[in-house]
Amino acid sequence: MKKIKTLLAAIALGVATGCSTSTGSSANTTGSKTISKSATGYGGKLNVDVTVEDGKITDIALGDNHETNVIIDRAFPVIRDRIIKANSPAVDSVSAATFSSHAVKQAVADALKEAGVTYEGEVTKDASSFSENPKKVEDVNADAVIVGGGPSGLAAAITIKQANADANVVVCEKLDILSGNGKFDMNYFDMVNSKAEEAAGNVVTADDLFEEKKENGEGEARVRAWADCEGTMDAWLRDMGVELNYNYGGTNHMAEEDQYAGEVVQAGLEKTANELGVTILTGTKGVDFVMDGKKVTGVTVSNTKGETYNILAPYTVVATGGFCSNPELLAKYAPGNEKLNTSNQLGTTGDFVSVFENYGMKLDRMDKMSVFDNIIVPRRDLTGGADMNLLVNKNGELLNNNLSGLDRWTMEQEQPDHAAFYITDSTGYDSFYRIRKHVGLGYYQEGATIEELAEKLGIDADALKKTVEDFNARAAKGETDPVLEEAASRTFDAEGPYYGVRVEAANHMTKGGIVCDEHGQALYADDSLVEGLFATGEVTAQGGGYSESVSWGRIAGAYIAGELSK
Repeated sequence: MKKIKTLLAAIALGVATGCSTSTGSSANTTGSKTISKSATGYGGKLNVDVTVEDGKITDIALGDNHETNVIIDRAFPVIRDRIIKANSPAVDSVSAATFSSHAVKQAVADALKEAGVTYEGEVTKDASSFSENPKKVEDVNADAVIVGGGPSGLAAAITIKQANADANVVVCEKLDILSGNGKFDMNYFDMVNSKAEEAAGNVVTADDLFEEKKENGEGEARVRAWADCEGTMDAWLRDMGVELNYNYGGTNHMAEEDQYAGEVVQAGLEKTANELGVTILTGTKGVDFVMDGKKVTGVTVSNTKGETYNILAPYTVVATGGFCSNPELLAKYAPGNEKLNTSNQLGTTGDFVSVFENYGMKLDRMDKMSVFDNIIVPRRDLTGGADMNLLVNKNGELLNNNLSGLDRWTMEQEQPDHAAFYITDSTGYDSFYRIRKHVGLGYYQEGATIEELAEKLGIDADALKKTVEDFNARAAKGETDPVLEEAASRTFDAEGPYYGVRVEAANHMTKGGIVCDEHGQALYADDSLVEGLFATGEVTAQGGGYSESVSWGRIAGAYIAGELSK
């Protein structure tokens, strides 16, 4: 069993979940009835077993399904608890998991109908929402409040609690589940001095990382702090039971050769935060700072209960992510990118950008974007990475696979039905785990021949066959391809199987945000420190990604822990 299952089982979500693969319609035992029903979720058919006794729902067990594991593992316990408490499927869906939640609710509704149990209300996809006029309730006090329950926010909370067991640390997360976008990531890169690198004979030091990154625009003091933190990252993670054992070149890490890093890292962070006693408030979003002159003394929050209050603390950490899911902010700061879809999670709406601006805090790199070449349409999963792949349109014509960013997206939009397809061969399939995983999950179409693959994808089969033949002829001669404007590294396999999926370029991360110093402390526009305020992760102006976000959570957390210990 994968290590992720063990870690997630230990996360304190408040309920125990079962799993059943029963296909019978019902079974009666000691007066109770268990009814198996299915509905369509985000990934297809989802099965649940609903136990009803004396008109009451006593259990809901998740069966076979094709939902994204890092979503359903977190969302199912929440939606299960809501349904059982209400004795009704007419409850709010779990935000960030609305399709999966709706499938569970619909299956439960069908089971209740079969059991002859009625309920009030209607089953909808609607998730928990925030009131426009929340009721003011009593303020609370904490030693530190972290706004955002993604990787950097959890890292900050954990680091503070590890050094100060008695500290009252509160994490507010506006969604109903934790862990931001990190839980989806295959690669945990920029980590150095790891056991996996040592085992692979790949020696990379903190000094090496500093030299590589010192001119990335963050300033040498910040890069030095980040690099040093990466040098201790592997040991810190392993102390939490998080093992990234597969190093596949450079600083790239997965949990294992066939397991993504993100799901293991994020489950470990959540488990540790709960074990340390961090107070976690889901369905609670930060909306403003509490200010004492120019000093931040806490944050104003609202929740899905319709309440608003202040969490007062000497230290506030904003870790709310970027703004890939906010077209208005994209249009303002990175014009053109508002047209693109995003691979980022739906909570990345840049909630604190206007707050930073209102208080005269320093923003930078707001026009910098990370655009990923290929996400699966319509799933939005990052894909690609095969050592040989072609990008083609519905007419079977070769597209320029070397374009990136807005140029790539624009080219794809100009194609028939705005469609582009990523295709690879069996050698490409073998070359990269992400492809093998997606094929195994059924995201890709597979064909024994190029023509069969084309038909399954809705591509002109004869034209695609000729395109591949022409491509191979040029590649065999080492000729420059007129579309790719370079010579191919190898030919497409002469025999199948072949694999393909519809893709599009999409916004992956925003790279701009509030500017912070080497401790993660925020700055005003005049470069003076914002007393009491720290920021970590994608909400800041930073050059890296996932691992850097965790690093800054640790760095800010360590500084705050030191101050609390004085």
